Amino acid sequence: MFEFLNHNTDAFIESVSELNKFQLGSNVTFYNGDNNISDFKYSIICIDETRGNHSKSKREIDFETIKYELYSLYSGNWNVSILDLGVIHHGENTSDTHFLVKEILHQLLNNKTIPIVLGGSQDLVYPIYRAYDGIKYMLNLVNIDYKFDLGDSNDVLNHSSYLSHMVVNKPYNLFNYANIGYQTFLNSQEEISLLEKMFFESYRLGELAEDIKSMEPVLRDADIVTLDIRSIENKSLNQGNLNPNGISSREICALSRYAGLSDKVSSFGVFELQEAFSSASKKLIAQVLWYFIEGVSYRIDEKVNVNNSNFLRYQVPVEEYTLVFYESQLSERWWIEIPFDLNSDNNKLKQHTLLPCDKSDYLSACNQELPDRWMLAKQKNEF
Repeated sequence: MFEFLNHNTDAFIESVSELNKFQLGSNVTFYNGDNNISDFKYSIICIDETRGNHSKSKREIDFETIKYELYSLYSGNWNVSILDLGVIHHGENTSDTHFLVKEILHQLLNNKTIPIVLGGSQDLVYPIYRAYDGIKYMLNLVNIDYKFDLGDSNDVLNHSSYLSHMVVNKPYNLFNYANIGYQTFLNSQEEISLLEKMFFESYRLGELAEDIKSMEPVLRDADIVTLDIRSIENKSLNQGNLNPNGISSREICALSRYAGLSDKVSSFGVFELQEAFSSASKKLIAQVLWYFIEGVSYRIDEKVNVNNSNFLRYQVPVEEYTLVFYESQLSERWWIEIPFDLNSDNNKLKQHTLLPCDKSDYLSACNQELPDRWMLAKQKNEF
């Protein structure tokens, strides 16, 4: 499948080679067909497919400028290795592109490299999700977006309906979907209600702005994290064609870093890049990617289970429940136990699952308040 990749241009490769040894570009290898993928921590792949977005605007995506902005940034104190795979150009049909993306991402994931995907229309999230088939069962997807993209599963797969296709198409591997940053007036009440009925999570833009740290446990629980750049406020992108309200430049970089810090996140994607045509937008996207890489570089390798000797255990009686919290003495992060019903045949996960949470959830429980994420997860596990 890698033979369908289009290599980077010679001019781009030469410009990156002229960067100094302290810049990120010095850690980049350009794919030539002979590279051992498993030797690299990250694989950057661009997907030139925008047909899933039916907008009349058909701008070309300037992948090389975005990547040059990233490679020009200075590295932290990291041990980082990046394989730049070039570009997948769109096939004859979108289904052809989706098939190629699924097969290539499947191989990248099997080789334990973290795919960083730069793409056009957000329906590309669907083949990324399908790339995990046979690799991992029951996935958590976190989408940073102003809309849910739930749509109608009877519609052709596109950038506003891919989530419904994840829900209804076999194999059923989507355990949880969480949206961060949605704006109520841009989503129908029917979609909001349907998301609640499926026990999926959603966090309004105002919740994020009020306490961005509360989003860290949500991202810590993800396998796949995706970003629709249209969820970023237009003043941060310095272009007036997008939403006046949205996530700020500082907030999106913080969310990206949280995603990188997660031990579980194994792929990260930024989409709708045809909408990013200003110089500021390309610089911001590069910085979002930089923060994700920084987060990964500072991951703490700790076994997240109830028997971890580094975990302190707290029991808190709330109403008819006894909530069990765990605090890591290594990372100072918190988890809460989601027990299953021994008499139920409907449990999605037959185990005592540890759900990422925040210390504030523990303090709320001490004040006799049940954490919302705990209730949602418990209901889903028993449904």
